[in-house]
Amino acid sequence: MKALIYNEHGGPEKLIKTEVPDPVIAADEVLVAVVATSVNRADLLQLRGRYPGYERTGSILGLDLSGTVIEVGSEVSDLEVGDPVCALVDGGGYAQLAAVPAAMCLKLPANMSFTKAAALPEVFTVAYQCFDWLAQLTAGQSVLIHAGASGVGTAMVQYAKQKGARVFVTASAPKHAQLYDLGAEVCIDYKSEEFDEIVMSHTGGKGVDVLVDFIGGPYSKQNINTIAVDGTGIMLSQMGGRYAEEYDMSPILMKRLTIVGSTLRNRSDEYKRKLTADLRTHAWPLFGEGKLFALVDTIFDWDDARSALEYMESNANVGKIVITIGD
Repeated sequence: MKALIYNEHGGPEKLIKTEVPDPVIAADEVLVAVVATSVNRADLLQLRGRYPGYERTGSILGLDLSGTVIEVGSEVSDLEVGDPVCALVDGGGYAQLAAVPAAMCLKLPANMSFTKAAALPEVFTVAYQCFDWLAQLTAGQSVLIHAGASGVGTAMVQYAKQKGARVFVTASAPKHAQLYDLGAEVCIDYKSEEFDEIVMSHTGGKGVDVLVDFIGGPYSKQNINTIAVDGTGIMLSQMGGRYAEEYDMSPILMKRLTIVGSTLRNRSDEYKRKLTADLRTHAWPLFGEGKLFALVDTIFDWDDARSALEYMESNANVGKIVITIGD
């Protein structure tokens, strides 16, 4: 099969298309003819040598994929050849074929395109993990989502709104209109506004029940100030840096805050399969009902995958960037 790989670490220019061996499926896996994959920030980090890959997929990037099942392992009973699926994978999406654990596959609802489906698994699995497993978000609560226009951010806005929460987001001003359309109640321009002040003014000084952060160090002090009593802060990334300025940590104690650091890619197979099973039961039906959907910003052909990665680096997208896999 053909795949996009890299032979040395660096930027998007290091990606090359070449022939690699076809994957061989295990008894509990299916072989998927990949139609589309999506770009995740982890792809850029792995490419630059800042995020480890997996031995099986090696230098083939891609954490989401969609396509058609063309072979079924001997222990698989709930999928058949010809089924359209999407899946969260440990890598391998930037290729024509992928071996995928059947437990990680989600059958596509009627009329869902492969390009839309490729934009779903990673971002909505993370959203479900945060709001159902970690924060146990309930109707009437409030949530602040940093980087709200990212792929994960736009999924979180939708899912939090669907759960009946008040949704606050930070994003650059040109992206606010789309976020309001997704269900955000208050959009904050992180370039010109102080998000803690605005959140407090809209919550009567209470703060938010749940805060999701991708920025890290520079936001630490404001984050602690913004979370309500008995609230939860979830850190998913540190795009702004690892280190925080000196600040008073007493609010963590006095407000009885729960601060959670979470990842997904390096979780165990058992964890990810259980999480996918829960999402399949509790959230996946919402896509068939039209209550949740993939927000795709731009679609690139895989011959232009370098441009797709460069576009992600520019932070210009609202929603997901998708790559179609061809000949």
